[in-house]
Amino acid sequence: MLRKIGVVGAGTMGQSIAEMLAAKGLDVHLADNTAERLQQALLQIETSLDRQIERWAITTAEKKLILNRIHTEPSLSHLAECDLVIETISEDLDGKKEVFRQLDAVIPADRVLASNTSTLSLTELASVTAHPERVIGMHFVYPAIRIDVVEIIRGLQTSDETFGRTKDFIEQVLAKKGVMVYESPGFVTTRLICLLINEALHLLQEGVASAGDIDSAMRIGYQFEYGPLEMADRFGLDSVLAALERMFREYGELKYRPSILLKKKVRAGQLGVKTGNGFFAYDKDGDRLP
Repeated sequence: MLRKIGVVGAGTMGQSIAEMLAAKGLDVHLADNTAERLQQALLQIETSLDRQIERWAITTAEKKLILNRIHTEPSLSHLAECDLVIETISEDLDGKKEVFRQLDAVIPADRVLASNTSTLSLTELASVTAHPERVIGMHFVYPAIRIDVVEIIRGLQTSDETFGRTKDFIEQVLAKKGVMVYESPGFVTTRLICLLINEALHLLQEGVASAGDIDSAMRIGYQFEYGPLEMADRFGLDSVLAALERMFREYGELKYRPSILLKKKVRAGQLGVKTGNGFFAYDKDGDRLP
């Protein structure tokens, strides 16, 4: 049984996955090479838990238990005893390859190495390891604590054993639906949601409707929790841009070409919730301001 889980990367997605795993009763080791980022991650997780307390979703005692299960680690070498490691750093191929090289050197060969990548090739990531058969994609949708689906992506050399262990972990331990997806840039969730966001950006750029009205139409009309522009803010506009650019390069189809408006926002440093300003404004807790 996989009980001790390593998470590499203390960014937004790493925080969300670490919180979700700890809430499931698992021992989580969150690794990052920046002490400040690790400290900020713990503060963000605590803020998320406090919001759940306010909604009566958890108790103060449960919050303490969850936080006590999360251990911060300054280097990947501290993950050697983990049963499974999930890489969650930004969508940079060379950066992810370096992480997998290091993990392959310190994690025993019988342990699963997973990536939360949404657009990169698992086969290419696995190619830098001595044991490509144990590398697999485990793509969570943000926020991982509330979204009950995980895309499972096999690389060319991913073994049946690795796939089976991963699927069992997702469905039996995490109680989420595991969806098998063939390796393809964007998989299912990222490919479809980025197209929706990009088309919403075109509508805004063309002056068809305001940002608020575009989001209201989709949120109310199709029962979305957030409209496409607020979704983009919460994913991080830089992350959305990177995903679209990679799919545009890989597929060569104009529908993936990012909106100029998105590029302008990223160049201006207006990245959404993480900077407090994107298509909408947000407070320090990530709540949207009027």
